[in-house]
Amino acid sequence: MFDREKIKKGVRLIIEGIGENPEREGLVETPDRIARMYEEIFKGLEPPEEELLKCIEGETHDEMVLLRNIPFYSVCEHHFLPFFGNAHIAYIPDGRIVGLSELPRALDYLAKRPQVQERLTKQLADLIVEKIKPKGCMVVIEAEHLCMSMRGIKKPGVKTITSAVRGIFRKSQTTRQEALELINKDK
Repeated sequence: MFDREKIKKGVRLIIEGIGENPEREGLVETPDRIARMYEEIFKGLEPPEEELLKCIEGETHDEMVLLRNIPFYSVCEHHFLPFFGNAHIAYIPDGRIVGLSELPRALDYLAKRPQVQERLTKQLADLIVEKIKPKGCMVVIEAEHLCMSMRGIKKPGVKTITSAVRGIFRKSQTTRQEALELINKDK
């Protein structure tokens, strides 16, 4: 799927376009390095290597499961600059559960493609609902966008917070509030 040669040619054009010499010692290998980096950080454009959010057979639970402060990074599709931060994922199983590492793995997969934070938040919540079929789920993502920190408005440290709530988290303010209190505990 990835075309390293095309990426290398494009990076070389960018180097020339900014007025640099692509044959300068420090830049000669840059197109290749960027092509290899893109192959890694955009791995979410390829089908997943293994099934996402595979449920654990024979295990059941029916109370809230919450993972907080899951670090992630992605690339903003508007400027191709990184955005990064932490995600918080809560779900209330309707019997079926997944291994705890499955949730960050799904986040990483969806984040490894040109993205916008709002879509990433929604995609993760929708994937949880589709695969686990919980009573409800909530995804909250807090991220800093370098396209806002280092260019344009130039406001480093600003966090963008997005949320997606499904099922009981949308219907019950008490359940939603419990999850938010757990997410914000000790902040």
